Amino acid sequence: MKLDPESFSARFLVAFGFRLLQTWSHTIRFEVVDPGKFLQIPLSERFIGAAWHNRLLLLPFAIHRFIPQRQGAALISASRDGAWLAKLVHRFGFSVVRGSSSRKGAAAMLHLADVIASGHDVVITPDGPRGPVYRPGGGIILLAQKTGAQIIPLNLEYSRCWRLPSWDKFILPRPFTRVRFILGPPHQVRATSSEEEFEAERERLQAAMMALVEMR
Repeated sequence: MKLDPESFSARFLVAFGFRLLQTWSHTIRFEVVDPGKFLQIPLSERFIGAAWHNRLLLLPFAIHRFIPQRQGAALISASRDGAWLAKLVHRFGFSVVRGSSSRKGAAAMLHLADVIASGHDVVITPDGPRGPVYRPGGGIILLAQKTGAQIIPLNLEYSRCWRLPSWDKFILPRPFTRVRFILGPPHQVRATSSEEEFEAERERLQAAMMALVEMR
């Protein structure tokens, strides 16, 4: 029997997990790499952060530590498992929009567009929650075209880690490892008028994100 994410036991587990991750993160040596000078861009400019699903675990820590001034919303799967992650992300002070390519996708993208229009950033794992790994879905392309916001590729590279036997070989950093938080140059998605042009934009984004990835 699966535990109800809204139950007291679930809330306790989320709180415990959050404290455990905090303790774990304090053993890790973070550094930021910013070749595109993203940290120098005025806060008035809005962006869509994009990170691969298997790098998700420490992403809230890295954002909270290096770019705390850029508050916004994260897209989390509308699945039952996503409910656990949503509660954890809330504890970092981020808003959450529930949805994915498979469930409530259109409504979620409209909500994210409203978040950007209100003057905030959003963060998406474009190959989640089911993959294929390192292959962005079309939702992030449509969102960038609708809002005009540029995409910031985000990546976390670990000197030592474990890999889970999941579809994306999810990464767990080992304690006392070194983690580089890499902020890619802003990526502008072009307008498209055909399926072929849309696919070309998806491939351009994939290439921009993969350019930051060393450990696959």
